[in-house]
Amino acid sequence: MLTYHLQNALNDLRDLIAMTESDIEDIKMAQHDPQFERITLKDEKLKSFEAKKAMIDHTISSMMQENPQVSLPDLLTPEQHTLLADLREELTHLKEVNQKYAKMVLVVSNLYNNFLERLVPTEMQGYKKVASKNASILEVRV
Repeated sequence: MLTYHLQNALNDLRDLIAMTESDIEDIKMAQHDPQFERITLKDEKLKSFEAKKAMIDHTISSMMQENPQVSLPDLLTPEQHTLLADLREELTHLKEVNQKYAKMVLVVSNLYNNFLERLVPTEMQGYKKVASKNASILEVRV
């Protein structure tokens, strides 16, 4: 059963990595709609992974309670050891891909915010940004 949960968790992680890599490619091409469409899928995959991770934790805990005299490394099969190592590796890969994506999102966000600030200048009133009184949305020159 543990092997089954580990394999499914790995599949979820690999799907999340693939979706995030697709997001990176889409942001490079300024195709934002596909990214927004994947948000729900990514949330579902993340919830699925978390559920499988909880099952892995529960299964390992049960195995240890049933065999208190045996250490954890001795309880697991070689395949399970390999799957756990793969899981750690994929989690690290997902972290790296997410960091790359986050940097790109931050750059694009700053770009759009700067464009918006140039189009509609704002000023601070307390803690709020409001359009300045002399702001014109569009200036036409002939």
